[in-house]
Amino acid sequence: MTALRALMQPHRIVMMALFALLILWCAISLRWDWIPRYMPLALEGMWRTIWILVVTSVLGFLLAVPLGLAQAVGPWYLAMPARTFCTIIRGTPLLLQIWLLYYGLGSLFPQYPWIRSSELWPYLRQAWPYAVLALTLSYAGYEGEVMRGAFAGVNKGQLEAARSFGMPRLTMFRRIWLPLAVRNVLPTLGGETILQLKATPLVATITVIDIYAVSSRVRSDTFIVYEPLLLLAAIYMIIAGLITLAFRRFENRVPG
Repeated sequence: MTALRALMQPHRIVMMALFALLILWCAISLRWDWIPRYMPLALEGMWRTIWILVVTSVLGFLLAVPLGLAQAVGPWYLAMPARTFCTIIRGTPLLLQIWLLYYGLGSLFPQYPWIRSSELWPYLRQAWPYAVLALTLSYAGYEGEVMRGAFAGVNKGQLEAARSFGMPRLTMFRRIWLPLAVRNVLPTLGGETILQLKATPLVATITVIDIYAVSSRVRSDTFIVYEPLLLLAAIYMIIAGLITLAFRRFENRVPG
């Protein structure tokens, strides 16, 4: 009932009515006859966008945990490389990182016969591994700094209590330190995941066919400009909304 009352507030009703009128106007006035032709390609591009988002976010977070831990409590020979990595990633454009990996690293591999004859060559000659690597490193660079603050912000009294009971360090990290740190940064992780979603269109610059690349193809084939962009914006908004709901539900399930 509380959620229903909040939804039925006058300003929200007006906004929903205007949004419904906008959707109705777009459906009637704009041209959508191209959708059946490009639907299979659009579904494939949407799946690739979601796949890249999930894989790079998960791998990036797994890399961000040791990066944050090294900066928070690690010795200087671990903290300095971790801090340098995060600084470089956060200080350079993601598009530049993607191009350096694809056009730089990707152009070096063909020069080595043992790489071309290996089982990895069918993958290394494609664009998507470089896109996944670039987005993973980018997510890890930003989240590594977030996790540094999260590890440093955990109440030291709880860690000292665990040590006093003789809990091994690995067990203490797995059962106390890491869960508390992750709980503190869940809202930030949700926001960073949405930013990661917004960064996925950059993979189209290295020929990866995601949902953005599909909309670009529609524009180039049919010379229809606004309709593909509007549909693309709606798709991104829906995915971002689902990410927000998923993180909020997870936050509510995590004990305070």
